[in-house]
Amino acid sequence: MNQIKIIKASPDDFKVIREIGQQTFLESFASSTTEADMAKYLEESFTEKKISAELANPDSMFFIALDNENLVGYLKVNSGKTQKELQDDSALEIERIYVKSSHHGKMVGQLLYSKALEIAMLQNKAYLWLGVWEENSRAIRFYEKNGFVTFDKRIFKMGNDEQTDLMMKKILTPAS
Repeated sequence: MNQIKIIKASPDDFKVIREIGQQTFLESFASSTTEADMAKYLEESFTEKKISAELANPDSMFFIALDNENLVGYLKVNSGKTQKELQDDSALEIERIYVKSSHHGKMVGQLLYSKALEIAMLQNKAYLWLGVWEENSRAIRFYEKNGFVTFDKRIFKMGNDEQTDLMMKKILTPAS
C-alpha cells in the first residue's frame, strides 16, 4: 500500500464526496437495513445540492483520503451551529469517518481521526463528539480505543427506520 494522503476537499469535490459517501455508507450498512430505507437515506443525504451547501459552509469541513490518487475514505467535521445536536462552540463534531471496505484495517480511519483531532486542537476545542450506531461494534471499539466515552443516546433516521446512536465524546487537553 502506498502512503495515504489526507487533503481538504473543496466545493468542486461534491461529486467525489457524494460517490465515496454513498459507497461507504452502503458497504457499512446495507446488510442491516431494508433496501427501501437505504435508498431513501442515500437519496436524501447525498444530493448534489446538499453536499454542495455543506462544502460551502465555513462551519463544516470535509477531508478525503487518497491512496495513490484513489479515493478510499473521507471525514466530515462540524463546528458551531452546524453540529447536529450539541451546537457547542467549545466542541467539534465528527459527523462522518467512512473508509472503503478494501481499506479497513489499513490505518485510513486512524489518519482521518487524527485530522479531526488536529483541527479540534488548532481551534482550541474542549472536546470532540460524535454519534455512532449502537450496533456498529467495530466503530465503537475504534472510538473507545481513541479515548471516547459514551455520554448519551439519540435517534438516527435511516429512511423510515429509527435507530439508536450512542453519543460519544473525548475531552481534549493540551496533551491530547
